[in-house]
This record gives sequence, C-alpha cells and structure tokens, in this order.
Amino acid sequence: MLRAAEAQVRFADALDALAAAELRELVGETASGKTRLALELARRIDGEVIGADSVQVYRGFDVGSGKPTTEELGGVRHHLLDVASPGEPFDAARFVELADAAIEAARARGKRPIVCGGSYLWVRALLHGLADAPRAQPEIRARLARELEALGAPALHARLASVDREAAARLHPNDALRVTRALEVFEATGTTLSSLQAAHGFRERRHRATVFAIRHPREVLEARIARRAEQMLAGGWIAEARALIDAGHGASKPMGAVGYAEVRAHLAGELAEAQLLDAIVRATRVFARRQRTWLARAEVRWIEGPAD
Repeated sequence: MLRAAEAQVRFADALDALAAAELRELVGETASGKTRLALELARRIDGEVIGADSVQVYRGFDVGSGKPTTEELGGVRHHLLDVASPGEPFDAARFVELADAAIEAARARGKRPIVCGGSYLWVRALLHGLADAPRAQPEIRARLARELEALGAPALHARLASVDREAAARLHPNDALRVTRALEVFEATGTTLSSLQAAHGFRERRHRATVFAIRHPREVLEARIARRAEQMLAGGWIAEARALIDAGHGASKPMGAVGYAEVRAHLAGELAEAQLLDAIVRATRVFARRQRTWLARAEVRWIEGPAD
C-alpha cells in the first residue's frame, strides 16, 4: 500500500485501480461519495459490498445514516446493513466476525468483495486485528446508556477525558457510541482503551488489501455535507428519529451518533427547528475533520472526489 502523499487517482480512473486490487477497502470522509463508488465498482467487477458503518448496521437508522435504498443498490448485494437491533451490543469484534464471514461467502459465490465505510477503527481491526480489549460488558453498558440519557453525551465525554485523555481527544463529544465504549473498557479493566491499542500496534495483517480513500477540497466537502443534511431532513429524518424514540430507542448507542444526537436534542425541546440544520452541519464538519486526521496518518491511495 502507498502512503497518502505517494499516489493520487482521479475519480474517473478509480474503477480501474480498484478493480485491480485483490481486496479493496473504500474509505473517506463523511459525504465524500464512498457508497456511490462502491456500488459502481460492484456492478463493474461483479462484486459485493461489505459495509463498515457503525450506524448502518442498526435496523431503523436509515435516513440519517445515509443507508442505501433498494433502488440505489440496484440489485448489488450489500452486507452488514440492518444486522442489529438498536439496543443490541455491536462492537468492532462483532463487525470483524461478520465481515470475515461476508468476504468468505462472497468469494465462495465467485464475487469480489468491496469493503466500504467510514468507521475506521472497524476497518483497521478487519485488516490488522483487534487490540486485547474486553468484549461488551452488558451491565456496564446498560448503566452507561442510562447515564447517557440522563446526563448527555458531552458529560460522558468529559468523564472520559479525565481517565483517557488520548481517546477523548480523538472522539467528538457527541460520539456516544465510542465514548461509552472507551469508558466501558476502562471500567471493566482499569486500563485505558488508548493504552491497549498502543500496545497492540495493529501490526497483524489479516487480509491482503489496498485501501482507497476519496477526498475533496475542504470547501467542496463542506458544501456536500450541508446539502446532504438538508436532503436527509427533507427526507424524513425527524420522523424517523421520533419513531425510534417512541419505540424506546432514545438512549441507544446509534441515537448518539453525529446528526442523530442533534435531532434527538430537537425532539427533546433543547434545539429549535430553525437551528437544527446548522447544528447537524457543524457537528458533521467536526466529525469530518477527525476523519481527515485519521486518513492523513493512514496508508491509502487517494481518489479525487467527483465534482457534483
């Protein structure tokens, strides 16, 4: 694999480069166009897509996660969508287990696997293995979920900063999924998740893969983020979140994800509807900056994003 500065592929030529890889991982910042390219590639090379998105795995979290519709899939098999209920524990270890099985099944059918998503810890775990962290601790996780509902994600993020400063610096205050996981690991082991990951080093190579990442000029990506958030709100995001909350999923992990947290705050009367779009866009921009930081350190082949 090439360092980020060593290669750049034009989007128009990306399908040729991707088609030549044995296992291809397609990553990039939120709203960069990963799903579109993955589906185009799958149609070209008779492939199947394996999702690496920590919200799209949950049933009912459709509009706000950008989950591809049946029409958008166009007959392409897309694994790891809707594989968990909102209250079900789902971590990197579970993702690796399901992704390995999907890759093997695709190859057994003569298909070519394409891993696509923006949950970089999951992508790294799939390629290089997991740090020696404990599996989900249901009692701790349930208590943290209650505290999340009572205190809010920023309060738990502040608690994380007091015990694992490095993890807190990596995570957005509203990223309740990962914040609570880091707290869970610390409470279960007395050791920070950051130290476990540093000790592991992610040196094991589990799959031979080339990682491609889409990028745009910052102003272009920010315009795409704003346009997508506006489309999602117009497409029923608020109604979707209200239905999930009414079904008892207001304190679930995916409801703390970027965007959903802001919609939840609006439905709780904490954020006016006139402020909602701007709040989602701001939170998503911060999330994209964190993704950009991760990508700058990763070994990827860069693809210039489309102009549209």
